[in-house]
Amino acid sequence: MPFSSRTLVLTAGLLIAVPPVFADPVQDARLEGALQTALALNRVLNPFRIEVAVNGDRAKLTGEVENEVERQLAEHVALATRGIEQVDNQLRVNPALVERPLELRAYAQRLEDATLAAVIHARLLWSRITEKAPIEVESREGVVTLRGKVDSAEAKELSGVLARTTDGVHLVNNLVSLDSAAMAKAREKPVDAPVGRQPSDNWIVDKIQSSYRYSRNLDGLNLKVASEQGMVRLSGEVVSSEQKTIAVEVARQIIGVRGVDADLLKVASKVEG
Repeated sequence: MPFSSRTLVLTAGLLIAVPPVFADPVQDARLEGALQTALALNRVLNPFRIEVAVNGDRAKLTGEVENEVERQLAEHVALATRGIEQVDNQLRVNPALVERPLELRAYAQRLEDATLAAVIHARLLWSRITEKAPIEVESREGVVTLRGKVDSAEAKELSGVLARTTDGVHLVNNLVSLDSAAMAKAREKPVDAPVGRQPSDNWIVDKIQSSYRYSRNLDGLNLKVASEQGMVRLSGEVVSSEQKTIAVEVARQIIGVRGVDADLLKVASKVEG
């Protein structure tokens, strides 16, 4: 059946006006996973069942939240996810959810406390001063309690410092006590006597960088770490001399560190407005 000239012109115009859209299901799946993770990690939103669908740079949110603040927060989280430029926010506000998320919030808090305790315990294990100290770590809603017996006042003090400076900790109850018998035995050992094998430089750098990420004072700073046979070099920039001191001390107490050179770690100069 022959087409009229008018039909051909209209068809050609539509083809020009509408650019072809090429779907990338792999990229869409990656963005969906990234957005779901971001929503799950958000302590306000993780109790709610929010469904995510991504098509190109557009995300669609469906499900229910308790109030409009949470609805808008979910949209902001989506827009903050790299690769998402538009959000079709179809989340419904259901005030009746006020009672339902309590159990889920409690579960999320338990997970967060368990993670926080694990991070602090890891930092204690990475330190040459507390690596073998039998210190128990308990966290309840960001309030951390430390228990155990150590062989030096330095170990007791450092355990409190490591816990207190960990991001997410609100308060620390340091109930660690001094073991007089262990202290006497420790005094017989030469100061800085090597214990066990020297860890690799890669291990040392990884633990220092991880300690920086977990520290509320140093996370997000432009700190570079290098190590050669346990001699650590720090470079980059901090905003104060106090941060520089903390960065050096955090690095110095990691197992295997023989010394710390921070000459290239600069303190940012203040710009007068």
